[in-house]
Amino acid sequence: MDTHLKMIDFDFEKLRPIGLTQVVVNSLGAMQDTTPPGSRLMRIVETQRDWFTLHDGDAEHRARIAQRLVNVLQMQDSTVTVGDWAVVTEGGADDLWIAALLAPVTQIARRANDGRRQSLASNVDTALLTMGLDDDFNPRRVERYIAMVRAGDVAPVVVLTKSDIARDAQERIAMLRERLPASVPIVAVNGMSEHARTELMPWLHQGQTLVLLGSSGAGKSTLTNTLTGAFTQDTGGVRRGDGRGMHTTTARSMHLCPQGACIIDTPGLRTWRPDADGAALAAAFDDIETLARQCQFRDCRHQGEPGCAVQQHIAPDRLMNFRKLMRDAERSEQTPLERIAIRKKWKSLHKAGAVRARDKRR
Repeated sequence: MDTHLKMIDFDFEKLRPIGLTQVVVNSLGAMQDTTPPGSRLMRIVETQRDWFTLHDGDAEHRARIAQRLVNVLQMQDSTVTVGDWAVVTEGGADDLWIAALLAPVTQIARRANDGRRQSLASNVDTALLTMGLDDDFNPRRVERYIAMVRAGDVAPVVVLTKSDIARDAQERIAMLRERLPASVPIVAVNGMSEHARTELMPWLHQGQTLVLLGSSGAGKSTLTNTLTGAFTQDTGGVRRGDGRGMHTTTARSMHLCPQGACIIDTPGLRTWRPDADGAALAAAFDDIETLARQCQFRDCRHQGEPGCAVQQHIAPDRLMNFRKLMRDAERSEQTPLERIAIRKKWKSLHKAGAVRARDKRR
């Protein structure tokens, strides 16, 4: 049955299979007086430079973004991304325009090298953190992924691919289970096998939205094809010698699974600077936070102090990764003026040290 919320038309049952929830519907109320008659609710399933592909529950449509919304997003340091819910209006010659975006319930984002915020996916329930059991295997990287998606209120699931061909696969799986928090599911699959769909079935229910995150060559596109039951994404191999992947996915896009879930495939991530404060990121290392309360000293930095419970129980590599993530978060929270002041401070200290060393030599 069609639902009419003053100015915005939508069919809840038709949109529910592509992720519409009552929480999203409730947020429409704030937009009802600012939207022209005949506006429609659609979900963004692919982004290009100037055009966007949206789904209305029946079919896909192409649309452009209204300049007024572009200005608003620039002021908010935000962008349009796959998974967003959009209010769409019709212009002349049946052109469609994105007039407004609903505030995302959840969002995964990162900071670019120049400090700009870059959204990766919106309104996501679960992140499938994909990592190969071959040369792509990197426990530190997956720990950082877990911290960052949890900071965005998204549930992480570690998906280890190439379990059928990787050497030492069982040892690596066991090591990761011991290292990661017990609350994070770990699933090892052959991405080309139908069995992968069975293993991931608990997260493929109707209305669920998942995003695949991982490095190039980890098997994200292969897994997308298996879970959707169709050849929707091009796939490629890895380079000989270093096992690094070759980009096959060049844009984020959303696909539908036969079980009813939506899957967002993303290009391989080379870097992922955190877009969250230290407290949110530290929640992913809850074992360290819990043990820190048992340290002998309240201000223990876990760097050789006597009676440090953290160093007694946490692997040095995991602790080093935790410290690096906290430093990244601290830098992300600094204003440009604070970063300049810190650079000046270290430059001054370095200069003073060079002077002392020169005086000693004399």
